[in-house]
Amino acid sequence: MELQFYGATERVTGSSHILRVNGVTVLLDCGLIQGSREDEALNRLPFPFDPASINAVVLTHGHIDHSGRLPLLVKQGFQGPVYTTPATIDLCRVLLLDSASLGERDAEYRQKHPETRADKHAVPLYTRDDALRALTTMTGLPYGEKLEILPGIVICFRDAGHILGSALVEVWLNEGGVAKKLVFSGDVGQYGGPILKDPETIEEADAVILESTYGDRLHRELKLTLAEIGEIIKSAGTRNGNILIPAFAIGRSQELLYLFGQYYEEWGLDQWQVFLDSPMAIEASTIYWDYPELYDEEAIAFRNDKSIMPHLKNLHFTPKPEQSKAINAVKSGAIIIAGSGMCNGGRILHHLKHNIERPECSLIMTGFQAEGTLGRSLVDGEREVVIHGRNCQVKAALHTIGGLSAHGDQNDLLRWAGGFINNPEIFVVHGDEAVKKIFRDAIEERLHLNATIPASGDVISFGI
Repeated sequence: MELQFYGATERVTGSSHILRVNGVTVLLDCGLIQGSREDEALNRLPFPFDPASINAVVLTHGHIDHSGRLPLLVKQGFQGPVYTTPATIDLCRVLLLDSASLGERDAEYRQKHPETRADKHAVPLYTRDDALRALTTMTGLPYGEKLEILPGIVICFRDAGHILGSALVEVWLNEGGVAKKLVFSGDVGQYGGPILKDPETIEEADAVILESTYGDRLHRELKLTLAEIGEIIKSAGTRNGNILIPAFAIGRSQELLYLFGQYYEEWGLDQWQVFLDSPMAIEASTIYWDYPELYDEEAIAFRNDKSIMPHLKNLHFTPKPEQSKAINAVKSGAIIIAGSGMCNGGRILHHLKHNIERPECSLIMTGFQAEGTLGRSLVDGEREVVIHGRNCQVKAALHTIGGLSAHGDQNDLLRWAGGFINNPEIFVVHGDEAVKKIFRDAIEERLHLNATIPASGDVISFGI
């Protein structure tokens, strides 16, 4: 039995790893590479394995950097099942179809407005039909239920507390009388975060694949983050501008609406009109509110008290393009939540173009910004950025809020990894190079576990 590392080894995105046992092959995640144009071009390279050779896929959650190449995998020959949680299937129906639609529109635009000879023959990475075929391969497995997916391979999902339906994966392996256990973290959420339960503790493993997105830093305490958001909103209200919040459609948008409902009076939100300007986030919100059994105790109590989620009187859903365009006529008193969360596409770009050069406006960054994205440029303090080909001066007040990250920070990750009562080998993935090294050292110094950073293509063997 052996494990081979591929995606999310040289960068944060593109999660995928291979497990081979008893002559069968399982793919753990099949994520899209995100970031700069050069990074995203890597998605068009052939898979480093034959898709037809994969017998099954185990998917940790719906985020595109973990699920986004599944339609391509199916398109290129994969015919097996994809195992994931029921909530992830629902979210993938939104995310994968949206990803396909964006690709189709981009290819069509490049064909009509070619900048190079290749643009005249542009094709999407995959189509909506490809995405629909990928969705038919998905089988839902609730948290806590064991299932033998192939001979000698049993899996069980545990709550990762990252986004709705996100899973830590326990994998029991048996080959030739040798039994081993692998745990794959996917993405680990924060402890004490809004809406969702904390990451579940897993006590035993021989090897652990562990993400490290924020393995080099600590998030601000949630109570301090909430106080800061309240102050930003109150301060922005005195300047007669708008507040823009680039937000991931899955997870972050729902957390913001939930918190706005909780702190409606305290933050003076009755003075604002709140726009959720993302068709995908609107769909995802409906899914989020349909899974109260996955909430933590505080969110359950809030839902039971208010009887409706989200509880926000002045919330406007704007799924249609004409509704989104109309928001730009509002010069003051609008809080606009729109995608994409890294500002590398979507409706937030139009709102930035209309507001970023206005000093009376505010921009709140609430999530991870990958290298090469517009969001990263803004967080890094660039005073001039290019939006839709136009140079824009950054004059709006910029606020970076770290405490709402869907990813656990270094302490959260070490707390989760410290739950193992034996001494598993830790393989650190899913992080920038410098971050992975810092986190590896922290694991060895604080948990006294052996931790390594695999390179793409590295193979480790079990049972030897």
